[in-house]
Amino acid sequence: MDSAVLFALGLTLLAGLATGIGSLIAFFASRTNTKFLSVSLGFSAGVMIYVSLIEIFVKAKDSLTNAHGESTGYWLTLVGFFGGMIFMAVLDRILPQLGNPHEVKTIEDMDEGPTNDEYARLRKMGIFTALAIGIHNFPEGIATFMSAIQDPTLGVAIAIAVAIHNIPEGIAVSVPIYYATGSRKKAFQYSFLSGISEPVGAFAAWLILMPFLSDTLFGLVFSGVAGIMVFISLDELLPAAKRYDEAHLSIYGLVAGMAVMAISLVLIV
Repeated sequence: MDSAVLFALGLTLLAGLATGIGSLIAFFASRTNTKFLSVSLGFSAGVMIYVSLIEIFVKAKDSLTNAHGESTGYWLTLVGFFGGMIFMAVLDRILPQLGNPHEVKTIEDMDEGPTNDEYARLRKMGIFTALAIGIHNFPEGIATFMSAIQDPTLGVAIAIAVAIHNIPEGIAVSVPIYYATGSRKKAFQYSFLSGISEPVGAFAAWLILMPFLSDTLFGLVFSGVAGIMVFISLDELLPAAKRYDEAHLSIYGLVAGMAVMAISLVLIV
Protein backbone atom coordinates (compact mmCIF):
# COMPACT_ATOMS: atom_id res chain seq x y z
CA MET A 1 0.00 0.00 0.00
CA ASP A 2 1.71 3.20 -1.17
CA SER A 3 1.72 6.60 0.53
CA ALA A 4 -0.99 8.05 -1.76
CA VAL A 5 -3.42 5.29 -0.78
CA LEU A 6 -2.58 5.68 2.91
CA PHE A 7 -3.12 9.44 2.66
CA ALA A 8 -6.50 8.96 0.95
CA LEU A 9 -7.61 6.37 3.51
CA GLY A 10 -6.46 8.63 6.36
CA LEU A 11 -8.42 11.59 4.99
CA THR A 12 -11.56 9.50 4.71
CA LEU A 13 -11.10 8.18 8.24
CA LEU A 14 -10.81 11.70 9.65
CA ALA A 15 -13.91 12.85 7.75
CA GLY A 16 -15.90 9.89 9.04
CA LEU A 17 -14.82 10.41 12.64
CA ALA A 18 -16.39 13.88 12.60
CA THR A 19 -19.65 12.20 13.63
CA GLY A 20 -17.96 11.60 16.98
CA ILE A 21 -17.20 15.32 17.21
CA GLY A 22 -20.92 16.02 16.79
CA SER A 23 -21.66 13.66 19.65
CA LEU A 24 -19.14 15.39 21.94
CA ILE A 25 -20.56 18.81 21.06
CA ALA A 26 -24.03 17.60 22.00
CA PHE A 27 -22.80 16.50 25.42
CA PHE A 28 -20.59 19.42 26.41
CA ALA A 29 -21.99 22.52 24.67
CA SER A 30 -24.78 24.45 26.39
CA ARG A 31 -26.58 25.55 23.23
CA THR A 32 -26.47 25.23 19.46
CA ASN A 33 -24.82 28.11 17.60
CA THR A 34 -27.40 28.18 14.81
CA LYS A 35 -25.67 30.97 12.89
CA PHE A 36 -22.41 29.04 12.77
CA LEU A 37 -24.25 25.83 11.86
CA SER A 38 -26.10 27.52 9.00
CA VAL A 39 -22.95 29.12 7.58
CA SER A 40 -20.92 25.92 7.99
CA LEU A 41 -23.47 23.71 6.22
CA GLY A 42 -23.83 26.30 3.45
CA PHE A 43 -20.03 26.49 3.14
CA SER A 44 -19.81 22.70 2.90
CA ALA A 45 -22.47 22.67 0.17
CA GLY A 46 -20.62 25.40 -1.74
CA VAL A 47 -17.36 23.46 -1.67
CA MET A 48 -19.01 20.22 -2.77
CA ILE A 49 -21.13 21.74 -5.56
CA TYR A 50 -18.28 23.84 -6.98
CA VAL A 51 -15.67 21.11 -6.90
CA SER A 52 -18.14 18.57 -8.34
CA LEU A 53 -19.16 20.67 -11.35
CA ILE A 54 -15.91 22.54 -12.05
CA GLU A 55 -13.27 19.96 -11.18
CA ILE A 56 -14.57 16.40 -10.79
CA PHE A 57 -17.09 16.43 -13.67
CA VAL A 58 -14.46 17.91 -16.01
CA LYS A 59 -11.83 15.33 -15.03
CA ALA A 60 -14.37 12.55 -15.57
CA LYS A 61 -15.27 13.93 -19.00
CA ASP A 62 -11.60 14.24 -19.99
CA SER A 63 -10.95 10.65 -18.98
CA LEU A 64 -13.98 9.26 -20.82
CA THR A 65 -13.47 11.32 -23.98
CA ASN A 66 -9.84 10.18 -24.03
CA ALA A 67 -11.04 6.57 -24.01
CA HIS A 68 -14.17 6.81 -26.18
CA GLY A 69 -14.06 10.02 -28.19
CA GLU A 70 -15.71 13.40 -27.66
CA SER A 71 -19.37 12.55 -28.22
CA THR A 72 -19.52 9.10 -26.59
CA GLY A 73 -17.29 10.25 -23.73
CA TYR A 74 -19.55 13.18 -22.95
CA TRP A 75 -22.67 11.01 -22.94
CA LEU A 76 -20.98 8.48 -20.67
CA THR A 77 -20.06 11.33 -18.32
CA LEU A 78 -23.71 12.37 -18.16
CA VAL A 79 -24.77 8.77 -17.53
CA GLY A 80 -22.33 8.52 -14.63
CA PHE A 81 -23.30 11.92 -13.20
CA PHE A 82 -27.05 11.35 -13.20
CA GLY A 83 -26.51 7.71 -12.26
CA GLY A 84 -24.85 8.93 -9.06
CA MET A 85 -27.84 11.18 -8.37
CA ILE A 86 -30.31 8.35 -9.01
CA PHE A 87 -28.32 6.06 -6.72
CA MET A 88 -28.56 8.55 -3.85
CA ALA A 89 -32.25 9.21 -4.56
CA VAL A 90 -33.00 5.47 -4.37
CA LEU A 91 -30.93 5.21 -1.19
CA ASP A 92 -32.92 8.06 0.35
CA ARG A 93 -36.17 6.30 -0.56
CA ILE A 94 -35.00 3.20 1.31
CA LEU A 95 -33.48 4.88 4.36
CA PRO A 96 -36.64 6.51 5.83
CA GLN A 97 -37.76 2.99 6.72
CA LEU A 98 -34.72 2.84 9.01
CA GLY A 99 -34.67 6.39 10.29
CA ASN A 100 -34.16 9.77 8.70
CA PRO A 101 -30.45 10.71 8.47
CA HIS A 102 -31.40 14.19 7.31
CA GLU A 103 -33.24 15.05 10.52
CA VAL A 104 -30.69 17.36 12.11
CA LYS A 105 -30.85 17.33 15.90
CA THR A 106 -29.76 20.28 18.00
CA ILE A 107 -28.27 20.42 21.48
CA GLU A 108 -31.54 21.96 22.70
CA ASP A 109 -33.29 18.69 21.82
CA MET A 110 -31.49 17.16 24.79
CA ASP A 111 -33.48 19.43 27.10
CA GLU A 112 -36.74 17.88 25.93
CA GLY A 113 -36.70 14.86 28.22
CA PRO A 114 -38.81 11.90 27.11
CA THR A 115 -41.64 10.28 29.00
CA ASN A 116 -41.14 6.74 30.28
CA ASP A 117 -42.93 5.08 27.37
CA GLU A 118 -40.68 6.87 24.87
CA TYR A 119 -37.36 5.36 25.98
CA ALA A 120 -37.64 2.18 23.89
CA ARG A 121 -38.80 4.15 20.87
CA LEU A 122 -35.91 6.60 21.24
CA ARG A 123 -33.36 3.82 21.50
CA LYS A 124 -34.75 2.15 18.38
CA MET A 125 -34.80 5.48 16.54
CA GLY A 126 -31.20 6.21 17.51
CA ILE A 127 -29.96 2.80 16.38
CA PHE A 128 -31.85 3.02 13.09
CA THR A 129 -30.58 6.56 12.53
CA ALA A 130 -27.00 5.35 13.11
CA LEU A 131 -27.56 2.52 10.62
CA ALA A 132 -29.15 4.86 8.07
CA ILE A 133 -26.31 7.37 8.35
CA GLY A 134 -23.78 4.56 8.10
CA ILE A 135 -25.31 3.35 4.82
CA HIS A 136 -25.61 6.93 3.63
CA ASN A 137 -21.94 7.67 4.39
CA PHE A 138 -20.56 4.65 2.53
CA PRO A 139 -20.61 6.30 -0.94
CA GLU A 140 -19.23 9.50 0.60
CA GLY A 141 -16.20 7.47 1.67
CA ILE A 142 -15.73 6.28 -1.91
CA ALA A 143 -16.05 9.87 -3.16
CA THR A 144 -13.46 11.21 -0.72
CA PHE A 145 -11.03 8.37 -1.38
CA MET A 146 -11.21 8.54 -5.18
CA SER A 147 -10.83 12.32 -5.14
CA ALA A 148 -7.78 12.14 -2.86
CA ILE A 149 -6.17 9.46 -5.04
CA GLN A 150 -6.58 11.61 -8.15
CA ASP A 151 -5.66 14.94 -6.52
CA PRO A 152 -4.59 15.17 -2.84
CA THR A 153 -5.53 18.86 -2.56
CA LEU A 154 -8.97 18.12 -3.97
CA GLY A 155 -9.29 15.25 -1.53
CA VAL A 156 -8.51 17.52 1.43
CA ALA A 157 -11.19 20.02 0.37
CA ILE A 158 -13.81 17.30 -0.02
CA ALA A 159 -12.83 15.66 3.27
CA ILE A 160 -13.28 18.98 5.10
CA ALA A 161 -16.69 19.53 3.48
CA VAL A 162 -17.81 16.00 4.35
CA ALA A 163 -16.53 16.36 7.92
CA ILE A 164 -18.51 19.58 8.43
CA HIS A 165 -21.77 17.92 7.48
CA ASN A 166 -20.96 14.81 9.51
CA ILE A 167 -20.95 16.82 12.74
CA PRO A 168 -24.75 17.42 12.90
CA GLU A 169 -25.25 13.79 11.82
CA GLY A 170 -23.33 12.79 14.95
CA ILE A 171 -25.72 14.88 17.02
CA ALA A 172 -28.68 13.21 15.27
CA VAL A 173 -27.47 9.79 16.41
CA SER A 174 -26.31 10.65 19.93
CA VAL A 175 -29.33 12.64 21.19
CA PRO A 176 -31.94 9.81 21.06
CA ILE A 177 -29.44 7.15 22.19
CA TYR A 178 -28.38 9.25 25.17
CA TYR A 179 -31.96 9.80 26.32
CA ALA A 180 -32.89 6.17 25.81
CA THR A 181 -29.94 4.74 27.74
CA GLY A 182 -28.71 7.62 29.92
CA SER A 183 -25.20 6.68 28.79
CA ARG A 184 -22.93 9.21 27.08
CA LYS A 185 -20.55 6.35 26.30
CA LYS A 186 -23.15 4.35 24.36
CA ALA A 187 -24.36 7.46 22.54
CA PHE A 188 -20.79 8.29 21.51
CA GLN A 189 -20.13 4.71 20.41
CA TYR A 190 -23.16 4.61 18.11
CA SER A 191 -22.28 8.03 16.71
CA PHE A 192 -18.68 6.94 16.18
CA LEU A 193 -19.70 3.69 14.48
CA SER A 194 -22.05 5.50 12.08
CA GLY A 195 -19.04 7.40 10.72
CA ILE A 196 -16.82 4.33 10.34
CA SER A 197 -18.68 3.39 7.15
CA GLU A 198 -16.83 6.17 5.32
CA PRO A 199 -13.34 4.65 5.71
CA VAL A 200 -14.97 1.25 5.03
CA GLY A 201 -16.25 2.69 1.74
CA ALA A 202 -12.77 4.02 1.00
CA PHE A 203 -11.19 0.64 1.74
CA ALA A 204 -13.75 -1.08 -0.51
CA ALA A 205 -12.89 1.36 -3.31
CA TRP A 206 -9.19 0.59 -2.90
CA LEU A 207 -9.75 -3.17 -2.73
CA ILE A 208 -12.33 -3.52 -5.52
CA LEU A 209 -11.93 -0.54 -7.88
CA MET A 210 -8.22 0.28 -7.81
CA PRO A 211 -6.95 -3.04 -9.31
CA PHE A 212 -9.18 -2.52 -12.36
CA LEU A 213 -8.77 1.24 -12.73
CA SER A 214 -8.81 2.41 -16.36
CA ASP A 215 -9.80 5.63 -18.11
CA THR A 216 -13.34 4.30 -18.52
CA LEU A 217 -13.76 3.08 -14.95
CA PHE A 218 -12.13 6.20 -13.52
CA GLY A 219 -14.38 8.47 -15.61
CA LEU A 220 -17.57 6.63 -14.69
CA VAL A 221 -16.70 6.50 -10.98
CA PHE A 222 -15.64 10.15 -10.90
CA SER A 223 -18.75 11.36 -12.75
CA GLY A 224 -20.86 9.27 -10.37
CA VAL A 225 -19.02 10.84 -7.43
CA ALA A 226 -19.86 14.30 -8.80
CA GLY A 227 -23.54 13.37 -9.04
CA ILE A 228 -23.55 11.94 -5.50
CA MET A 229 -21.96 15.07 -4.04
CA VAL A 230 -24.29 17.48 -5.86
CA PHE A 231 -27.32 15.45 -4.73
CA ILE A 232 -26.15 15.43 -1.11
CA SER A 233 -25.58 19.19 -1.25
CA LEU A 234 -29.01 19.97 -2.71
CA ASP A 235 -31.02 17.37 -0.81
CA GLU A 236 -29.30 17.43 2.57
CA LEU A 237 -26.86 20.25 3.25
CA LEU A 238 -28.77 23.25 1.90
CA PRO A 239 -32.16 22.31 3.43
CA ALA A 240 -30.44 21.74 6.80
CA ALA A 241 -28.60 25.06 6.49
CA LYS A 242 -31.83 26.89 5.63
CA ARG A 243 -33.53 25.43 8.71
CA TYR A 244 -31.22 27.50 10.92
CA ASP A 245 -30.86 30.41 8.50
CA GLU A 246 -30.82 34.01 9.63
CA ALA A 247 -30.44 36.86 7.13
CA HIS A 248 -29.40 34.54 4.27
CA LEU A 249 -26.40 33.20 6.18
CA SER A 250 -26.63 29.81 4.46
CA ILE A 251 -26.34 31.47 1.03
CA TYR A 252 -23.40 33.55 2.20
CA GLY A 253 -21.78 30.34 3.40
CA LEU A 254 -22.53 28.69 0.04
CA VAL A 255 -20.91 31.53 -1.91
CA ALA A 256 -17.94 31.60 0.47
CA GLY A 257 -17.42 27.87 0.04
CA MET A 258 -17.43 28.22 -3.74
CA ALA A 259 -15.08 31.21 -3.60
CA VAL A 260 -12.60 29.49 -1.29
CA MET A 261 -12.60 26.40 -3.49
CA ALA A 262 -12.18 28.46 -6.66
CA ILE A 263 -9.26 30.44 -5.22
CA SER A 264 -7.57 27.33 -3.85
CA LEU A 265 -7.80 25.58 -7.23
CA VAL A 266 -6.25 28.61 -8.94
CA LEU A 267 -3.42 28.80 -6.41
CA ILE A 268 -2.43 25.15 -6.77
CA VAL A 269 -2.41 25.13 -10.58
